Amino acid sequence: MVVASRLIPIGIIVLCFAVGMISFYIMSDSPKDQKKKRMDELISQLVNFVLFIWLGKIILHFSIFIKDPLAILAYPGNSDSFYLAVLFIVIVLVYKSFRKQMNVLTFMESFLHVFLVASFLYEFIQVIWNDNSYAFGYLILLSVLLILFFLLFRWLTASLLIMVMLIGWSFGMWILTSIQPFVTVFGYIMEAWFVGLFFTLSLVILIYKIRKGDVQ
Repeated sequence: MVVASRLIPIGIIVLCFAVGMISFYIMSDSPKDQKKKRMDELISQLVNFVLFIWLGKIILHFSIFIKDPLAILAYPGNSDSFYLAVLFIVIVLVYKSFRKQMNVLTFMESFLHVFLVASFLYEFIQVIWNDNSYAFGYLILLSVLLILFFLLFRWLTASLLIMVMLIGWSFGMWILTSIQPFVTVFGYIMEAWFVGLFFTLSLVILIYKIRKGDVQ
């Protein structure tokens, strides 16, 4: 029963991202080989993110890991391990971009599609199946962002679309953290400082790009 209670949430997340991937594959107008390449990169980075969450758990509970490495498996991933995973994945993306191994704009555009669809489905399940009233606010935010994403997709440059979505997401999340006891993303509680930092960085990058003339 305990194992099942832990596997069910994981299974729901996997299902949601699978639906997000299928949605991206169906709706993308890229050639088939490019869509396959993008999906392979998405899956690779999602796997990396999961591994980074485990690495974050090890770092945060290092003394326990030294005494009993298998015991770390019993520790649920908390928000701190999620934040570390975000930091690590950003470092990987910056490194790959610097080494010309990845077009980060193309990756982020694809990831936003998958993330928004997967998140919407996950929160919808939380509201309908688990009767989680605190998920309703985030579900509304995701609905708005999804509509904007598909409306603006063909009208904005990739960099501007990404910035608009990141700012919209972080600003919406900041409002939710102000009016709700807590807000979660795939079960991980988002702290106000993290959302605020995310919003500030996104806004600074957008202003910098506008001044450089990199967005239209």
